[in-house]
Amino acid sequence: MISFRNALSDEELLALVRSNRPGAEEELAARYARLVRICARPCFLSGGDSEDLIQEGMIGLLSAIREYDGAKGASFPTFAEICVRNRIQSAIRGAARKKHGPLNDSISLDEVLSDESHAQGTQFIQRSPEEQVLARETERESITHYSRFLSKYEARILSLYLAGYSYAEMARQTGRDVKAVDNAVQRIRKKLAKLPSGENSSG
Repeated sequence: MISFRNALSDEELLALVRSNRPGAEEELAARYARLVRICARPCFLSGGDSEDLIQEGMIGLLSAIREYDGAKGASFPTFAEICVRNRIQSAIRGAARKKHGPLNDSISLDEVLSDESHAQGTQFIQRSPEEQVLARETERESITHYSRFLSKYEARILSLYLAGYSYAEMARQTGRDVKAVDNAVQRIRKKLAKLPSGENSSG
């Protein structure tokens, strides 16, 4: 596969996708893989299946790549995030309706720790800069709230994990191996699952 990494802008890659250039779609998807992890990981912490959620998010990302229309006013990153979040939330709601499957009950922590979905289908609401700052402040407050129940190392892993870093990247930043990172993530899941329902807010 031809490598375009860091050589072309998103818009240039999208143009290549439209012209069926081999490797262009895969390159753009790889560029936004971290975004998919950021959107999926809060749901995983609250009980969803990590691989299922990431697969759903990647389907949303591919839809964004194929359907993006810059003439409608949204930047590609904004449109991609909308499509990824909507796809994940749709999968969670579908699993809840069936009352079985690994995605059940995953939506609550996603609403707390992630910026709320601001789209229905391809319709979206542009937030003001002030609203975006407030949303990020709320997210940071929520992470601080949950960190009270974790060790210092686990709190660091939680912050990196929700920021979309890979296990290898988290291992490098914390000076631990990948297995230690994975163990920490599993401990975090168990601790958060044991919190009373009243603790699922930052208030």
